Amino acid sequence: MSTARFYHAGCSVCISAEQTLLNLLDPALKVEVVHLGEQPQRIAEAELAGVKSVPAFVHDDQVLHLNFGASIDDLK
Repeated sequence: MSTARFYHAGCSVCISAEQTLLNLLDPALKVEVVHLGEQPQRIAEAELAGVKSVPAFVHDDQVLHLNFGASIDDLK
């Protein structure tokens, strides 16, 4: 099974979305949580995946932008 990624910046909106989303997903799906505030070197990776804002969930080359915590440009 492929790995999904959940990108966030650590804000309250992002943390809430992370908790809600992970509780809704099948536990068999491996989800890597990427905190871009703590791992800014991964911002380019998120952009290449199509992330425009966080929180965002990426799986099978599809991006789901959840709510709006911060623009990816604001994290640079």
